[in-house]
Amino acid sequence: MKYLTRGAAAFAAGLMLSYATASYAADKPTLAFVVNGASDFWKAAEAGVKKAQAELPDFNMELKYPEQSSVAIQQRLMEDLVSAGVKGIMVSAVDPKTSTEGLNKIGSQTALFTTDSDAPDTNRVAYIGSSNVDAGKQAAEIAKKAMPNGGKCIGFVGLLGADNAKERIQGMKDGIAGTKIELVDVRGDDIDQTRAKKNVEDALVASPDVTCMVGFYSYNTPRIYEALREAGKLGQITVVGFDDDPITLGGVKEGTIAGTVVQQPYLWAYQGMKLMAAYLKGDKSGIPANKLIIIPTKIIGKDDVDAYAANLKAMAGN
Repeated sequence: MKYLTRGAAAFAAGLMLSYATASYAADKPTLAFVVNGASDFWKAAEAGVKKAQAELPDFNMELKYPEQSSVAIQQRLMEDLVSAGVKGIMVSAVDPKTSTEGLNKIGSQTALFTTDSDAPDTNRVAYIGSSNVDAGKQAAEIAKKAMPNGGKCIGFVGLLGADNAKERIQGMKDGIAGTKIELVDVRGDDIDQTRAKKNVEDALVASPDVTCMVGFYSYNTPRIYEALREAGKLGQITVVGFDDDPITLGGVKEGTIAGTVVQQPYLWAYQGMKLMAAYLKGDKSGIPANKLIIIPTKIIGKDDVDAYAANLKAMAGN
């Protein structure tokens, strides 16, 4: 319940933030980090924004949640921010392929950066985040170690059209190529956690021969865990996770989740906000020629959980 309560709190905060109409002072530029939907995954990014703010008091820095995970609502939120005078936006685009025009509009009015899910065909200044292809390959490494004799996997993800989803899926397919492991299907839920769990429950009925489940978004693995536990199949089906939700880390530690691929949204936000601030001051030295700043992902197994969790607390100042 702690997961859902914190997520609900973030959602409520997003509602208030997205409807804000206050203008920002011209003498103290505001930078906004816009996420793709309400999820506890972004709590680490909030801490990163807070850290950057403490080091750069001449800027206002904020993290914004759209009230729903949709292209139109995220676009409206960014347009409201631009109208209010925000000087820089870093966004995890909900669906870059269908929002090129909208993102270009934002990029023509303010400094636009991307994170988490890139939009390389837009006029964004740079992307800072994971290599999602590499993350998918790391998920394949977890699966290969856990299932040396092969198996049939079903994946679950929030936004099937987002670059981060497509690249993780492709990376995993590349990583299991030539093995007896198959990724036979991936089901999307549009960042609806009730639907995410229902997708797992439906898969258990429709595909009784499935031996592996992959949660490609941060909340997918906890919903897999819950559905398997309730079906009495926890520990019988290999689970490959992404990110560091407490339920996921707990499952890895107890051995019911084979491992998880973790990203570093804290660093995306911390380094990203500082990068935007420098850019607005005229310092473009931090922007590489290919406009990609990759912060590596890593695999967390059973023996790594305690040290990793302690590091998370330290970064958040706890």
